[in-house]
Amino acid sequence: MKAYVFPGQGAQFTGMGKDLYESSALAKDLFEKANEILGFRITDIMFEGTAEELKETKVTQPAVFLHSVILAKTLGDDFKPEMVAGHSLGEFSALVANGALSFEDGLKLVSQRALAMQKACEITPSTMAAVLGLADTIVEEVCASIDGIVVAANYNCPGQLVISGETTAVEAACVAMKEAGAKRALLLPVGGAFHSPMMEPAREELAAAIEATTFSTPICPVYQNVTATAVSSPEEIKKNLIIQLTAPVKWTQSVQQMIADGATLFTEVGPGKVLAGLIGKIDREAVTANA
Repeated sequence: MKAYVFPGQGAQFTGMGKDLYESSALAKDLFEKANEILGFRITDIMFEGTAEELKETKVTQPAVFLHSVILAKTLGDDFKPEMVAGHSLGEFSALVANGALSFEDGLKLVSQRALAMQKACEITPSTMAAVLGLADTIVEEVCASIDGIVVAANYNCPGQLVISGETTAVEAACVAMKEAGAKRALLLPVGGAFHSPMMEPAREELAAAIEATTFSTPICPVYQNVTATAVSSPEEIKKNLIIQLTAPVKWTQSVQQMIADGATLFTEVGPGKVLAGLIGKIDREAVTANA
């Protein structure tokens, strides 16, 4: 079965999407439509901007979403997903690709999500850190032993977790992780604590926008970050999408479930090859490709 996967924040690079814009009339039309919806020329930043400009959450999230969704649309009849999944932000790309959301509504939600997350990041000093070489259960136990808010946020692949929370708690957790035998525990250059309780203000804001948006029955199941299982019900998709901001991204579990359900080829749609790399570490037998 063909599975398509969509990357999240962090996959962006200067010049992303420029070749699509220049080689496809459909892509050019969709990029221009996006500029109108967003109220600024995001294409200028994507094609010519600096890495620093692209790193701003309000730019990064729509940029990665647009690159993924427009690339999927230019595949035409070659794009026949039997299951989809997206990493964090990538879940929105996956939902447009499988017909649960329209292009316009998906972009509006992604833009609102980015702005809400940016605001939440400014309330309390918070951050994330990558922990390498420890079992999931040990990472969870260490987080639970720390004073303050710090939680497992991204289950990326076996031996690679990202933790998230208050800056002081994350720093203390990094020291404790190394003492527990982690190969590395390093702070990430991010603006805040995504997929943690620190995102509660953003979750509340985004919930209202999601509830007001029409979702359709998708053409194939989406394996959502929150459940790591196949979901096709529009109501369930909405509910999980709202919870996603404060809940962990169960990427390892999602990929394992997709394989158990018959996925034979994972095609990454969007900038970079991060997900293909993670999938290879989750299951060495998995076949991956890039769109």
